[in-house]
Amino acid sequence: MKKIKTHPKKEKRVRVLAQGTFDILHPGHVHYLSFAKEKGNHLIVIIARDVNVKRFKGASPVNDESARRQMVAALKPVDEAVLGGKGDILSKVIQIRPDVIVLGYDQPTNEKGLIDALAVKGIHCQVIRAPPYGKKRYKSNLIKRRIVQSFQKTST
Repeated sequence: MKKIKTHPKKEKRVRVLAQGTFDILHPGHVHYLSFAKEKGNHLIVIIARDVNVKRFKGASPVNDESARRQMVAALKPVDEAVLGGKGDILSKVIQIRPDVIVLGYDQPTNEKGLIDALAVKGIHCQVIRAPPYGKKRYKSNLIKRRIVQSFQKTST
């Protein structure tokens, strides 16, 4: 009797998008990206451009955009790490056309507003907010403050 070859069904690619500055990587970032990866099977991370970080946060990041992209790309859950657009912050999202967008717990983005803005562009995706990690202990600005305080204590 001749054996019939069967091919396993190809799993549909579910493109998940996460975004952020990722200036000083910490366990909260790993938690966020691991959570995002669980929502699909292909995680793309948009790294904020230096010019946008300065515009939104009022200060330039410690690490430049190229270094931040390289660091995020090296993380296990991440399939692709790309730099965001310099102008319209939705331009990369529109280009990528994700199935799911995972927002960080503290990202100042209105989920409904994002869904509506993308729908106008013909993109219909699920938007999820990731839970916090470590009771807000792992926020980048808090870590930077602790580093400065530690440095000030040792230099006096």
